[in-house]
Amino acid sequence: MAFSTLPLSYCTNVHPGRTVEEVVQGVSQYTAKVRQRLDLPIAAGLWLPASAIAEIKESPDRLELLAQTLWQHDLCCYTLNAFPYGDFHSDRVKEQVYLPDWTSSDRVRYTRDCAAVLAQLLPEGGEGSISTVPLGGRMNPSGPEFHATCFRNLIQVGRYLSELKKETGRTIRLAVEPEPMCEMSSITQDTVPQFRALYEMADALGCEEVIRHYVGLCFDVCHQAVVFENVAGSIDELTDAGIRINKIHITNALELINPADNPEGRDALRNYVEPRYLHQTYARMGNGEILNRTDLLAEDIDKEPADRFLKAEAWRIHFHVPVFADKLGPLNTTRGDLKAALRKVRTLDYSPHLEVETYTWPVMPGDEEPDLADQITQELHSAVKLLSDLS
Repeated sequence: MAFSTLPLSYCTNVHPGRTVEEVVQGVSQYTAKVRQRLDLPIAAGLWLPASAIAEIKESPDRLELLAQTLWQHDLCCYTLNAFPYGDFHSDRVKEQVYLPDWTSSDRVRYTRDCAAVLAQLLPEGGEGSISTVPLGGRMNPSGPEFHATCFRNLIQVGRYLSELKKETGRTIRLAVEPEPMCEMSSITQDTVPQFRALYEMADALGCEEVIRHYVGLCFDVCHQAVVFENVAGSIDELTDAGIRINKIHITNALELINPADNPEGRDALRNYVEPRYLHQTYARMGNGEILNRTDLLAEDIDKEPADRFLKAEAWRIHFHVPVFADKLGPLNTTRGDLKAALRKVRTLDYSPHLEVETYTWPVMPGDEEPDLADQITQELHSAVKLLSDLS
């Protein structure tokens, strides 16, 4: 089957958007420029944090302002990023990005409100998607009923989306996004089993068909590459389990080959240590064993070459790097995995939403302040070409 006929989306979480005014400013200052420079239809994959959603609920004219801004710049919006609930541009985000988790009524309320907003941005009969946290981060505390509570809340939202379709005629699907070191991380080891448990609970409640239709996955290629998955095999496994992929994040991770014997690569990697985002780091050993660290830390890079973690065949780091790059100096990217994943997505009998999500430009190494619109334009141009080459 062909890729989605919808315009390629890029996620606006790269711009501050704590208020509707900031979201509008980001769309006008960057997304509109990218649309002009690319000279192709594109979509704004909006990130609307809880603060902006609350503003829209209190003053519906704020949603009209946002809709008018999109229309004036010949942009559409069919997908929202409801993963970061709070300020994604604070000095330190790290593990806080997974809070509130799916045990929280705040997460439920926020996701429902995002769906209601998206329903008003979609055309009549349109289909939308909302990406969200993978239940929670394993580095954050959780109770004994964590998974059962998450599943009940996901079912509640799935039922709400079904009712929203009846009320508005718009189909909006939730896309749970696995991420390294989260409750859903590996497709094989935890994501598929968790979804099976979710569907079993839904079956007991008489709504399995509804939940399968409205609650699926966001497959972020960077995330699955970081944990050294065979990304094409993971997509096959999801298909075999009847788990719908509602959204694909077109993303690359960072890779360091033979860290112990690669001082130049380690020197380059030190430039990617930064205080805002969490950069889970995985190491594949010669015997196939996978080790991990919660974050990319200078002390891990600086360890003696005899250190076990340093003696790995390769490190992969959760740092979203440009999709147009195969290499960044002495470092590799996982662009090969991206191509393999998209090639496999091309064979699905439905079309997931496609979105470029490179939010790390503000923390990327470099002495000069880059032109963000130029970078995003290059990123989308590369993604469009990649999709075209695979079609």
